[in-house]
Amino acid sequence: MAPATHETLQNSSEPAAENAARKAAPRIWLLIGDKLGDNAQVEIIAEALGLPFERKLLSLQTPYVLGKPRFEPSLHHLDSARSASLVPPWPDLILTAGRRPAMAALWVHQQSGGRSKLVLIGRPKRWLERFDLVISTVQQRLPEQPNVLRLGLPLMRLDATAIAAAAADFAPQLAEMPRPLTALLVGGATEPFAFHAAQARQIVATAQTMAARQGGSLYVSTSRRTPREVSEALAAALPPGARLYRWQAEDETNPYLGLLGLADQFVVTGDSTSMLVEIARLGRPLAIAELPLRPSPWTRLQQALARQLHPPSFGDPNAGRLQSLGNALYRLGLVGYSRDLTAVHRLLIERGLAVRLGEPFPAAGRPADDELPQVVERLQTLLSPQARS
Repeated sequence: MAPATHETLQNSSEPAAENAARKAAPRIWLLIGDKLGDNAQVEIIAEALGLPFERKLLSLQTPYVLGKPRFEPSLHHLDSARSASLVPPWPDLILTAGRRPAMAALWVHQQSGGRSKLVLIGRPKRWLERFDLVISTVQQRLPEQPNVLRLGLPLMRLDATAIAAAAADFAPQLAEMPRPLTALLVGGATEPFAFHAAQARQIVATAQTMAARQGGSLYVSTSRRTPREVSEALAAALPPGARLYRWQAEDETNPYLGLLGLADQFVVTGDSTSMLVEIARLGRPLAIAELPLRPSPWTRLQQALARQLHPPSFGDPNAGRLQSLGNALYRLGLVGYSRDLTAVHRLLIERGLAVRLGEPFPAAGRPADDELPQVVERLQTLLSPQARS
């Protein structure tokens, strides 16, 4: 991957014939990284748009797989040998999600002379104004701006055909488990939540009580983010007749899709927005196992500042002044726009799509509303000949 150079900038100018081709068929890049949930949303939007696109997979240098690079238009955090090439001709539209791919997207935008439209799924770390469209969902506290499209739930969804195939393969393993079958899907410690053995034992005990009350059984499945101490606590607390799957990389026997097709009801830990939304989009009975906030003073201070500087209700008479202060601090790089994952919980409960763990499961109903058409409409506007001229 070539760094920014004077020669690169010169080569970014395009001849008249190529400009005409761009207007006829927009060039679209998907900049994707190692986060499957982010990638899935990017792919969903691109496929719904119905236009050709190029996937650009970006691999990170080792220090930045877990470490956070300084947010700036740059490629310095990428492993150039393993990343897709980012060279002219530059795209008309870049669709991306996440901090690290967004840095590369901003770099491409610079190299294109500002011609490449930037669309970001989620909250930007900085420079909200540099993105042509930011697709924000309920957990992201962003201000009302013309370039912000505010949705309810994230756009995660699953392939019904893949679920049906996995269910057919997995069904024999569940044949002897009493119904209703409750699937307990476990995530991991995600900022700002704490998740330790004590929470794991409490969650599995409550889920088992609910399953046993109905004469059913429990199947527990962990994920790649589940801490070892949580997996061990789950195994120790597992009641007779229940089953536990411990996540393994590239394991074809992972029961997740099979459980989505076969389980009668679901309990999901509150850290995992993707699993909560995927099940809600299937219209399946869902209970949320909420997790406590981390006890550190810094975490609690961040949450308190977020509530004050970026209040979720813009009808609040004080919201304008507080938001202006938050925006000023944001532009200086002193704070970032915050997120509140519990807002997803509240929205699912308010819409009758979920309950809190311990309450009776809701009946199976209609899937969560599909807001994807709104996104497609905004992208079509960005790609119109007038917008690209």
